[in-house]
Order: sequence, then C-alpha cells, then structure tokens
Amino acid sequence: MNSGDSERLSYWTQGQDCCDPVWEAAYERFESRDEERTKFRRRLKSLGIAALPRNSRVADLFCGRGSNLDVLADMGFGDICGVDLSPSLLRQHTGRAKLYVGDCRDIKLPDACKDFVIVQGGLHHLPELPDDLDKCLGEIRRILAPGGLVAFVEPSLTPFLRLVHYACGIRVLRRLMPKLDALAVMIDHERVGYFNWLSRQGEICTLTCRHFNPLLNRRSFGKWYFVGRKEG
Repeated sequence: MNSGDSERLSYWTQGQDCCDPVWEAAYERFESRDEERTKFRRRLKSLGIAALPRNSRVADLFCGRGSNLDVLADMGFGDICGVDLSPSLLRQHTGRAKLYVGDCRDIKLPDACKDFVIVQGGLHHLPELPDDLDKCLGEIRRILAPGGLVAFVEPSLTPFLRLVHYACGIRVLRRLMPKLDALAVMIDHERVGYFNWLSRQGEICTLTCRHFNPLLNRRSFGKWYFVGRKEG
C-alpha cells in the first residue's frame, strides 16, 4: 500500500493490481478516457439515470479507473463511491468520489445504505458462474434501500456481437481498424471467462430477475441493458 493511499483509498482487502498488462494496453488503445466518459454519459441518459434525484446515494461497482464516477459527478450527484479490486486502476480517478479497494462479492458497506448501484462491464469478469454472480447480486440487494435501483450494462451475444467476433478473426480488418484489433486482443486475453458469460445469458437473466424486479431488460448491439428495483 502506498503512503498516499490512506487519504484516497479505503482497503476492504489487500487488492489485486490489474494482472494482465497486454489486456490493459489494449484497453487503453480501444478507448480514451474522454471516449469512455462520452459513452457512459450516453448510457446513463438512455437508461433514465439522469432523471434520478441528485441526492441519491450512488455506488459504482467494478468501477476501474473511474470514468463513470466522473460522469456521475458532472451530472450533479454528490454522494458517490466506487469499488474495484485494483488499487492501480482506482488511483487513476482524480475526482472526489469515495474509493474502496474491495471484492464486489463481499461488499463492506452497511445494509440499505445506497439508493442506486451501477455496474458497467464488470459482472462478466466474475470467475465462477452462477455462484459468484449470485453472491454479488445478493450483496447489491443488501446494500440497496427499499425501492433502490440497479443498472447493469454487460456483453450479450446478439447478432451484432457475433459479427464483431467474426471480424476480429480477419487479420486485414484488424490492421485497418486499430479499435477492432484492440478489442480482439482483449477478448483473446479474457477468452474463458468472456465466452462462459456469453454462453449463459438465459441463466444470468433469470438469476438477476430473482434479485430485482426488472424495469428494463433488453439486448441490443452486443450489450445487455438491465434496470431493476429492489422490492420490499
């Protein structure tokens, strides 16, 4: 732990720095911080999150380098926190959000302390399905206040994504399209977990709907968009 971490990061666990430098380099090539923020802002608006009260208590899980935290702050949300297992990624966030180094299967926050929880591209990194997903969803439900909302954006094997996978296998396209090449490298370096997630879409959706009452549940252009409410 760095000496400056005590001021910015709260450790629930020792943490694990991003373990694959090749994947991380491809991630940096795939999307700049500004591009990522623009994408997250567009998603939050399309999911109706921009209409939430600005005093909502918000947690961004699997938050990585904190681009979504930046967008939430820009939108005027004041009570925001981010959770990720990687201290090195969390240190890249320079905003005012509370930052926790922790495992999202074991969230060290009090019961019913959040009004809104969001995950963008984190659940599909869970190593054991469905058990790890069930644990994570259970923890999210626990920390949500009654009536609280969740929003998930994760990969989905739509016809569009099948086409992207096909394009990733064509070397000449990868040479002509650096973004496609970066995506192909990322997929290759997380192949087992990534395709395990994609092969279990029905099971994942059913499990999620057991934890949360679905308000939005759709698949489009390679993504699964879910917004749900904690009932009771």
